[in-house]
Amino acid sequence: MGQTLTGLLTSVRAIAGRPGTPAQGRPGGGPDQALLAALRLCGDHLSALAAAGPLTDARRTRLIASIGALTTACSTPGADAFDALLRTGQQALDSGGEAEARLALALADEATALRARSKGAWRLRGNALDALGRGEEAITAYERHLALQQNTAASRDVERRIATLRAAGDRIDEALTLFRAGADMEASGADTEVSGAAARLSRHLPAAEARTAFTDLVRLRTAEHGAGDPAVRRLATLYAEHRRLSDRDPVADPLLGGAEPIGVPGLRRLVAGRTVCLVADTPRTAEQEQRPGSPLAALIEGYDLVVRCDEARHTAPAARTDLHACTLRGDTPWKGPRWDRRAGARLVFGDPLPHWRLALRGRLVPGAQDRVGDATLRRPLHDPALLGEEAGAGPASTAYTVLRLLDFLGTPARVDLIGFEGPAALSPREREWVGTRTANTVDTAVRITLR
Repeated sequence: MGQTLTGLLTSVRAIAGRPGTPAQGRPGGGPDQALLAALRLCGDHLSALAAAGPLTDARRTRLIASIGALTTACSTPGADAFDALLRTGQQALDSGGEAEARLALALADEATALRARSKGAWRLRGNALDALGRGEEAITAYERHLALQQNTAASRDVERRIATLRAAGDRIDEALTLFRAGADMEASGADTEVSGAAARLSRHLPAAEARTAFTDLVRLRTAEHGAGDPAVRRLATLYAEHRRLSDRDPVADPLLGGAEPIGVPGLRRLVAGRTVCLVADTPRTAEQEQRPGSPLAALIEGYDLVVRCDEARHTAPAARTDLHACTLRGDTPWKGPRWDRRAGARLVFGDPLPHWRLALRGRLVPGAQDRVGDATLRRPLHDPALLGEEAGAGPASTAYTVLRLLDFLGTPARVDLIGFEGPAALSPREREWVGTRTANTVDTAVRITLR
């Protein structure tokens, strides 16, 4: 890949020139200047990838292939490279990184300069701005796309996304109105630090900055007036709604398979005061669980909530599952088997957000679950709002993610592990964490104590 990347970068530079230098005019009607500018942007990105070392991400490998196809189209006389430009922009978005999202936006800018009436170019621009958290700008681009789009059915996703972004902005506007009304009623005026947090908050901020400013406002206002104050309660509600809208669309049944979305508060209520067991999917555990009258079957049946993880290979199809959790893995997780085993609630862990959304659309089966974890629960280990761990510790098993999430929630009466030995054993790091919380170990279960 190193030689291929270097060779492609050389080809891009030969056609488009180096950064900061205008491309030379090409005799006989060469590529448009906007295409050459797009190629130079791709060259800059390739250069950054080459400097970062060996490539191990298949999504970036596909992006490099798309840039190669765009380079070929630009160097072929008479070829229409516009579609290749849009595909490269979309592939950059699919790669999931911030640098790739910036590349996609830059390519979309060149595409709209080439064809101002291309609905695909405006959709790409909207998606790129959306991925970068620039919601108000994304709305403008999406509206340009809708003005050009004649297919009503194809417009629904964009219309829904516009409604979501506007609703998130409306929560910020209402929060600021609420703060100003409260400040006007206070004889001494609002605290300087609180006023500063309110001054920093705006619906026009990038999503990450708006979330930080909103968090500060809620924290400071709560410290100032207490959580029981009606205005503070309303502010906290607006904050929670803004968080949910920032992470997911308020979609109808087709996305969640007719299930009710459940976030952190809902999951906390679901497990509060209940006994929970995580059952490993092993031949030995499955055989004992299916045996009528077996001690293990009776033990599992005695728990309030039975949790199972990932794809079942040995567990009987009719085995009781109150909560099913799975982790999206691979480059195309939306292409995995559908989740058709019955579960009361289903949690899907995965990143980046577009891949998580695609997986839910493609793999949820209507009627197979009553509740589905929303996007606030999709990455509990690394979400700063939850556990906020660094991502460098390596991939975690689904069972470990569930355990850490339950520990964070802190509301179950008891949590036991059943069958997690042999092939189903946790990693050394995960076993160490469990070991520090183990209250009792018997033949059938490891009981851990949550904080």
